[in-house]
Amino acid sequence: MDRFYGSAAVPKRRVHFHSFFRRLHADAHALGSIDLAIDAALGDVRLLCFDEFHLHDVGDAMLVARLLKVLFTRGITLVATSNYPPDGLLPNPLFHHLFAPAIAVLKQNLTVVRVAGPVDYRTVATADAGFASGRFVRVSETEPPALCERVALTVGTRTVTAAAVRDRTVWFEFAVLCGTPTAPADYLELSERFGCWVITGVPRLREAGAETVRRFANVVDVLYDRGTALTLVADASRDDVFAGLDGTLDFDRLVSRLSTLSR
Repeated sequence: MDRFYGSAAVPKRRVHFHSFFRRLHADAHALGSIDLAIDAALGDVRLLCFDEFHLHDVGDAMLVARLLKVLFTRGITLVATSNYPPDGLLPNPLFHHLFAPAIAVLKQNLTVVRVAGPVDYRTVATADAGFASGRFVRVSETEPPALCERVALTVGTRTVTAAAVRDRTVWFEFAVLCGTPTAPADYLELSERFGCWVITGVPRLREAGAETVRRFANVVDVLYDRGTALTLVADASRDDVFAGLDGTLDFDRLVSRLSTLSR
């Protein structure tokens, strides 16, 4: 995607899923119209590139359906990478049928290419900067922040408690960040304020519950896309943290991204 986007000599835009839809939701609210928000997001682009296209939220799915209609009506080229084939988008059986017409539009207008090489190139990323400069460490190798360092961070209209803030580094307890109703928009806002994250108390994910794992995957998505250094602190080994999650939603992408962290 990097080389393709860099060589495309047309008005273009490249976006990551979470940041794009946070802006789209905000503009739709501010402008009072989804169509006006889409117009503002697209501008005069002739090429839109999506990194890591995925859908789990029915509200986002309805926005995507409107976006696709505008893109293809205007003849805008869409190029997207995804861990899912079109039929795997919005997989929740309670809502999947609502997105079926948009899936048909995708399949009618796009060529789907399965890329399944033997090497996951995330696992050979250099670890000298960005997300891959983070670490996966055991509890015994670190000293947790003192209780007196706790601080309430305002995020939108609510607060999220950080275990500590030291300059541009923020500490969160896993149970606070992922075990409560936080959202990708919260992680995006916090990632703009802190360039290095430490998440302590990472459990064996098979014991954490599906929604908690989903939030954790969203945190990792946001930090990976922004190139934010992430250190995870767990009592169990890395393999034990992930054991038993095979087949879980977004599991492959989550493990692939976290495999870039040094031990």
